[in-house]
Amino acid sequence: MFALWYAVIGYQEWSRSGCLFLCQDSNKMVDAAVLEKLEAGFKKLEAATSCKSLLKKYLTRDVFDKLKDKKTGLGATLLDVIQSGVENLDSGVGVYAPDAESYTLFAPLFDPIIEDYHVGFSQTDKHPPKNFGDVNSLVNVDPDGKFVISTRVRCGRSMEGYPFNPCLTEAQYKEMEAKVSSTLAGLEGELKGTFFPLTGMSKDVQQKLIDDHFLFKEGDRFLQAANACRYWPTGRGIFHNDKKTFLIWCNEEDHLRIISMQMGGDLGEVYRRLVHGATEIEKMIPFSHHERLGFLTFCPTNLGTTIRASVHIKVPKLAANYSKLEEVAGKYNLQVRGTRGEHTEAEGGIYDISNKRRMGLTEYQAVKEMQDGILELIKLEKEA
Repeated sequence: MFALWYAVIGYQEWSRSGCLFLCQDSNKMVDAAVLEKLEAGFKKLEAATSCKSLLKKYLTRDVFDKLKDKKTGLGATLLDVIQSGVENLDSGVGVYAPDAESYTLFAPLFDPIIEDYHVGFSQTDKHPPKNFGDVNSLVNVDPDGKFVISTRVRCGRSMEGYPFNPCLTEAQYKEMEAKVSSTLAGLEGELKGTFFPLTGMSKDVQQKLIDDHFLFKEGDRFLQAANACRYWPTGRGIFHNDKKTFLIWCNEEDHLRIISMQMGGDLGEVYRRLVHGATEIEKMIPFSHHERLGFLTFCPTNLGTTIRASVHIKVPKLAANYSKLEEVAGKYNLQVRGTRGEHTEAEGGIYDISNKRRMGLTEYQAVKEMQDGILELIKLEKEA
């Protein structure tokens, strides 16, 4: 598959939200139809007294008036940022970044939301440079295999020079998929594997990926409302290595989701594989990075390190006193969720426990904090 290159002379044309944007420069005024939708959206938020989203909390009239006429160099407007939260008043956050520049241009809205969500990371703080640390110092948290069912570490990455989902053209989706698949084809050793495009995928391959729990689906209503699922399944794909312990999602919610996982509790091995894979890919694909916010992705909840390290763990004695489990997890900034993630039950007493903090600390610190917390939980479970 060859990359599709398009020369763009004079202006770039984006078809989005039913409107045509002619983006000759970033200072061009937002058109009347968008302003009308913005005003209607702001009034809807104002009237939604039961709405608890961070969007409603921080989009004051003053901030709204300051941002409503702004447009990024790629043509993204405040409407692209807020439309999911306006459509879905039950959102927890309610905003997405349509491109990397949005985090800077719409900072009066993004910055307080980021500070609120990433507790402890203030608007004057600066995320530290990437530091994967001493990868050999992390351990197997459950060498006897009595408590941890599986371990997973993932990170999100955006390809430099491309907008995020709402602003991507069909040609760009195809071009990105071609770049990603050709890059991944060059991986060697334990990372060597196969890329499966969603477009034209056979039923057999599809079923195999479903059986392995690898196949992702078209986005939920929050992503749909953010215009993050256009041209589906064009440009989307899944890569996994031969051992099925290293996985890449291409153009799901983010440009790339890089995932390392395996059965058991060997966090050190899982983390080393992730670092190896992310480093190899970055040699060939530059990633979007912000001096203050770290690695940039579509959702402001997933910035900085973008690292989520998690285990599926069975701790029945601690779980019998759930408040105690949460109290201990809280000391190590861990999040306790049901087996299948947020808003799900713990099936068979198995919990998904992961690091909460992604910003203001290094990749190594985020994973080490999770490791220390899991070791403490296992120690308490043994003593209970």
